[in-house]
Amino acid sequence: MEIKNLLEKVINSNASDLHLTIGAPPTLRINGKLSPLVGVSALTSEDLEDLVFGLLNKEQKELFFVNKEIDFSFSLGQKARFRVNAYFQKGYPAAALRNIPFKIPKLDDIHLPKVLYEFCKLPQGFVLITGAAGQGKSTTIAAMLNYINENRNAHIVTIEDPIEYVFPHKRSLVEQREMYVDTHSWEIALRSILREDPDVVLIGEMRDYETISAALTISETGHLVFATLHTNSAAQSIDRIIDVFPEHQQQQVRVQLASVLEAVVCQRLVAALGGGRFPAVEVLLTTNAVKNVIREGKGHQIDNIIATSLDLGMISLERSLANLVNEGKISLEEAKSKTLKPDILVRLIK
Repeated sequence: MEIKNLLEKVINSNASDLHLTIGAPPTLRINGKLSPLVGVSALTSEDLEDLVFGLLNKEQKELFFVNKEIDFSFSLGQKARFRVNAYFQKGYPAAALRNIPFKIPKLDDIHLPKVLYEFCKLPQGFVLITGAAGQGKSTTIAAMLNYINENRNAHIVTIEDPIEYVFPHKRSLVEQREMYVDTHSWEIALRSILREDPDVVLIGEMRDYETISAALTISETGHLVFATLHTNSAAQSIDRIIDVFPEHQQQQVRVQLASVLEAVVCQRLVAALGGGRFPAVEVLLTTNAVKNVIREGKGHQIDNIIATSLDLGMISLERSLANLVNEGKISLEEAKSKTLKPDILVRLIK
């Protein structure tokens, strides 16, 4: 069994992920559901060493044994790229591989709201794409950056761990920096990014105080910044950003965030009736009312502002789910399983 053969199966099955772990056959994730490969034996420790180590070069292998886990990218010729997290569990190597297609989709292709095009036209500010792992955040940001690449003369700089979608130079100049390949740390990369004359910056993931603080500072200095965050709603995203700072700094950060934040897009993928998945998307726009709420620390009011601001372009999760049900794309049961407010959802269904 060779890793390249397994990756071919991922591509041919249109799977999003491949999982390799001891005691189970190689397992694909297709349309959000795990599917073990039929007719393939459970992986042994020898199998895993061959498969996982077959992905690593000498330097990566040394880091893997030292750190016990490593993130990196792997290309299967010109067919696909994979974002890989290799790690140990129960003392044995394991890996999760995310399929990253070479072709970058357009926003319309992945059924995202038209308002996202407007975020790509902003001269400066802070745009957050949020959601749980595996909900399409990377694909959404790639589609937005690709739109900028095709329509603006801009210098786009990304910092990623690892690089996922690869952007050719089009109207824009695109430079992609991979953690531990092109830079030694997030802190160093973010500190030096302002010296690289960017117009648009992608911070692959806001993980901690340093990355969040840098994102706000870069936005403040006249740049358009995109970043991802693992949160489940716009309100939760704002609270997460504020809470990462020491208490004595939080009021200052509220003012700073209110001045630079342009939008929060929170998405989750839901199973479609005909197979595949559709994104349900919550969109928060930072109107004057939203800025006041952020400054005053009244994040609990954000859900209500979103729900009553459809005419301004905001979309609640429940309305997005209801639209998918009304259009016959997903079932009511699937929609109900994705919301904590099923009563509001039902009222929005025609």
